[in-house]
Amino acid sequence: MVARAYSVAFQGIEARMVEVQCAVTPGLPAFSIVGLPDKAVSEARDRVRTAMTSMGIALPSKRITINLSPADLPKEGSHFDLPIALALLAAMDILPKDVIETVVALGEMSLDGSLVPVVGALPAAMAAAQEQRSLLCPQGSGAEAAWVNACQVIGAASLGDVVRHYTGQVPIPPAEPGEITLQPHARDLREVKGQERAKRALEIAAAGRHHLMMVGTPGSGKSMLAARLPGILPPLSATEALGTSMIHSLAGLLNEGGISRERPFREPHHTASMAAIIGGGRTAKPGEVSLAHNGVLFMDEFPEFPRNVLETLRQPIETGEVMISRANAHVKYPCRFMLVAAANPCKCGYLPDPARACARVPVCGEEYMARISGPLMDRFDLRVDVPPVAYTDLDLPASGDSSVEVAARVAQARIVQQTRFAAQADMLCNADAQGDILEQMAAPDSEGRALLMRAAQRFNLSARGYHRVLRVARTIADLDGSEDVRKPHVAEAVSFRMPSPVVA
Repeated sequence: MVARAYSVAFQGIEARMVEVQCAVTPGLPAFSIVGLPDKAVSEARDRVRTAMTSMGIALPSKRITINLSPADLPKEGSHFDLPIALALLAAMDILPKDVIETVVALGEMSLDGSLVPVVGALPAAMAAAQEQRSLLCPQGSGAEAAWVNACQVIGAASLGDVVRHYTGQVPIPPAEPGEITLQPHARDLREVKGQERAKRALEIAAAGRHHLMMVGTPGSGKSMLAARLPGILPPLSATEALGTSMIHSLAGLLNEGGISRERPFREPHHTASMAAIIGGGRTAKPGEVSLAHNGVLFMDEFPEFPRNVLETLRQPIETGEVMISRANAHVKYPCRFMLVAAANPCKCGYLPDPARACARVPVCGEEYMARISGPLMDRFDLRVDVPPVAYTDLDLPASGDSSVEVAARVAQARIVQQTRFAAQADMLCNADAQGDILEQMAAPDSEGRALLMRAAQRFNLSARGYHRVLRVARTIADLDGSEDVRKPHVAEAVSFRMPSPVVA
């Protein structure tokens, strides 16, 4: 007689159903696990045996065989401990077989039988809902998985609680979804002295999810500006929060058992490898571009990143997804992020200042910025110089709008875009607009079109650059509350597209 339980194996954010079969047959005592298990899964037999012994359950002196089906799908992770234990308990007639077959389980087991939270509870709950099954997981993962309303989630503290629940002795109440409350951002845009043009660029980028490049001397405030970007971004919608949290669940980044409405803000160091930025490794884990899904990827010291890493950003920026191909895995992750890059104008950083620049000016600046290829630079919608702030300006009182005021304008512009793209499932912001929809929504008036034609000819804009100017102009019009894209909107968009002496 074969008893069955169910679990999942992760391929990207997709959770594929795995049938855990257990057979207890006559023969020499043995406990084997087959079906392409990795080291962590193979070690489950020792954890399960010891946990059951601590509960006073003796394994039969027979041959125990666990098969993970489909057998050609690699099984990785310690979350197979709990389903293996369930299948074994059902085969020993301790748990009812028919009930266990209606459950998808995942959880790591300690030697005393307690259940340890594991990654991937949210995607597992989505898979369980599609199969019309309930989900059994550790108590610490219950609040995360309970966000999938179509699936009943049972969060148990130990294997003993699981036995008592499914035998009807002490039922476990369904888990309740948890949510991390939005915390007010302590960093305010008003704290940045001067840099009004850079603040404006930041507002436009936040409103339309446009990619932004900031170039300036060391200490001019590039990182300070970027650190205040989360304070002006609107919170994630319910759909966005679920999509982002599924990736963070696989990476083990969800805190307090719930999902957050805060947009992710990732800032990897420039020594990060390609696998860290794009994703990869032996198990093709998500990288920074996917962890920044629906949020911001801030890359300081942009030219210092390895050239091959920078070039791999080009395709994810355009498509909003990344395919990680390895010998044993082909995994696709979503990565619709907003890229904010900061760079010094040259290696020494003081190219615009004759008194402090090195002796290799201007060659050093040309060589330094040449580390960023033309096709990658063409993908930035906004480019802004961040000049040094005068000492006298540092003593002046705070000026400009606060983050709360800017966030209100950004939120209003996002609402306009949501209404505009209500019928387009793959478009959320102006930066996503393409083809006929872009031509219709961002068509400038006659004066604006004439200006755009002159700018395209003067600066030799590529087709990509031309369309990015249109998208930025549409966002500026949304911030202005205008239904039409007029000449001033196009002029401002072109001004942020013009290559500065530093970048050129």
